[in-house]
Amino acid sequence: VYKKSLGDDISSETSGDFRKALLTLADGRRDESLKVDELLAKKDAQILYNAGENRWGTDEDKFTEILCLRSFPQLKLTFDEYRNISQKDIEDSIKGELSGHFEDLLLAIVHCARNMPAFLAERLHQALKGAGTDEFTLNRIMVSRSEMDLLDIREEFEKHYGYSLYSAIQSDASGDYEAALLKICGGDA
Repeated sequence: VYKKSLGDDISSETSGDFRKALLTLADGRRDESLKVDELLAKKDAQILYNAGENRWGTDEDKFTEILCLRSFPQLKLTFDEYRNISQKDIEDSIKGELSGHFEDLLLAIVHCARNMPAFLAERLHQALKGAGTDEFTLNRIMVSRSEMDLLDIREEFEKHYGYSLYSAIQSDASGDYEAALLKICGGDA
């Protein structure tokens, strides 16, 4: 469509460790299996600890390699093992060791690995709160997740914010746009 590769665009618009991580993700090489390997989780947790908390400076490449390539179920187990080794949550270590867009990206991966519907519910809440609506984010999540896990996202939204996604849309949108979003949302429960 754009007459150039996604990798070229990422390379021209980003830099550093953030670029490396985005390019790794864009390659689509993340393990998608549901199988987990306890020994690999322990090994990866130790690698992450050695790459961050347990040294002066940070080996960002190790964070990129593990967080961008391992399956989400594997990462969940790795995060548990990391806590056993370091007595710290992986999120706290990322916040202490990294910064900027790279930090934001890795934290998003952690949140997605732990609970994708909760992560997307948070994004929807941010898109709908305050003055104005982030229509791009709202549209992207509602449409792309409508036949996947929107019911789970709705449940997480209500659990975290105390009101339904349906009522949030009613409060923020209007007209045909509101009607279309409410149809996609599918209900007030």
